[in-house]
Amino acid sequence: MTGLFAFLPLIAVLGLMAAVAAARGDGGRRPQRAMAAARYASLGALGVAAASAAAVAVFGATTSPLVGVAGIGLSFRLDALSGVMILVISFVGAIVVQFSRNYLDGEARQGEFFGGLCATLAAALLLVSAGNLGQLVASWIAMSLALHQLLTWREDRPRALAAAFKKGVFARIGDLALMGAASALIAAFGTADIATLTQAARAAGEAGDVPAGAGLAAGFIALAALLKSAQFPAHGWLPEVVGTPTPVSALLHAGVVNAGGFLAVRFADVLVLSPGALVLLAAVGGFTAIFGAAVMLTQPTAKGALAWSTISQMGFMMLQCGLGAFSLAVLHIAAHSLYKAYAFLSAGEAAQAAASGRALGKAPTPAARDLAIGLVAAVALYVLGGVAFGLARFDAPQSMALGAIMAIGLGHLIVQGLGDDRAALKEAVALAAAVAFGYAALQAGAAALMAGAVPPDVPATPLKLALIALAVVSFAVAALAQAGALLPASDPRARALRVHVANGLYVDAWMERTFAPLRRRGAGAGDPYASTSKPPRAA
Repeated sequence: MTGLFAFLPLIAVLGLMAAVAAARGDGGRRPQRAMAAARYASLGALGVAAASAAAVAVFGATTSPLVGVAGIGLSFRLDALSGVMILVISFVGAIVVQFSRNYLDGEARQGEFFGGLCATLAAALLLVSAGNLGQLVASWIAMSLALHQLLTWREDRPRALAAAFKKGVFARIGDLALMGAASALIAAFGTADIATLTQAARAAGEAGDVPAGAGLAAGFIALAALLKSAQFPAHGWLPEVVGTPTPVSALLHAGVVNAGGFLAVRFADVLVLSPGALVLLAAVGGFTAIFGAAVMLTQPTAKGALAWSTISQMGFMMLQCGLGAFSLAVLHIAAHSLYKAYAFLSAGEAAQAAASGRALGKAPTPAARDLAIGLVAAVALYVLGGVAFGLARFDAPQSMALGAIMAIGLGHLIVQGLGDDRAALKEAVALAAAVAFGYAALQAGAAALMAGAVPPDVPATPLKLALIALAVVSFAVAALAQAGALLPASDPRARALRVHVANGLYVDAWMERTFAPLRRRGAGAGDPYASTSKPPRAA
């Protein structure tokens, strides 16, 4: 009987698809039926998500009976991971739908837009609750196609259309990678049921008997996850789709782009069987995190900075998965989704504040000595918090190391308190300590919540220790560079470097030249992409 509770997400999906049907028959401006259907469906999905999470808490992890044949069809997996993802997606979706009612008020094709929102949410819920590989692959592709309709909703914005085309190319490659992973998984473990094959993968890892094809499946999973999460060099489309309506940006950055991280965590037991796949995730993710953060600091617009921030955050999430800190990656997914939804939906207020002169001015460049003291103090505070919450494990130090990287950002807060005013220093240290200990508590809570759903932190090998050390040093150097401690902003070399970084080191310009012939062949006469080239942007 408990398996029947796993069908709860199906109720939310059916409600959202009913809203899609209502939207198709109610176009034009202010489509009351379409808006009401989308609103009630999204709120209903949020209620179902809460019930699903409660069912996991009471009955534990369970998979519904399969509605289909030969292991392929509809089945739903409810566990701690899917419970968290369903809650986050439904919560963000309900807010985005409500925000859209006012944001798009009076625009043409408004009903079509609400239908696209609901279709994307339905596909996302099918994905994160999928109990078999067939449903996982089908919903993965459906979510991408539904999102494409939202990205191209405004046909008068060529840059957004060109970005959607690039995103579509990478998405199709990711689809092929996921289909390859599904085929390899079935061949290696003899089943399409996700719970069964992940349990088999964990047992194989514990026994040291890795089946043939598991490494290939892990490689395909890593590739699909990297492409879905806009990792370098397949990242260029993400900053360019900010020309779409703000609700689409919020839904994309707060939910859809996290699907790569979800995929890596869902098949974490398979990934740990392949050290090469983990190294790929860690190397690409770590570089993307630093690269995205550097470009973010040079962006002149709020939405552009948020887009590059997402690229950086997704890179850090992939680094977490690559180092085997899967429960920490789940915490990152949830926190990033909630923050980024708020950031995009309030971007207009931030722009108005800047335009009216109420934005904060640029902080003065701290002395290198003060900055070093602040960074060391911040990391020390986090380490104390980690020890207090039982996170200190010498055999698997990745969680502590990744948390220390997050704590590096608190160094700037402590630096602001250094000076003659001891009261300000005490206040800064107290706030930094509260944040560091709070983050350590969240880490410990995430580890407890995800126990059994994801593998525990993977014991560190010499190669992994080298990657951890490289990551910590790289982020510390990046923090020093950000503050101008390595190269003052007035230095001509710094100004020249800023121009190159602002243009993403011209990687996307190369992608534009590569994809331009494909766009022209695909669009034919009247190609809306013909005039989409843009010159490098000066900082």
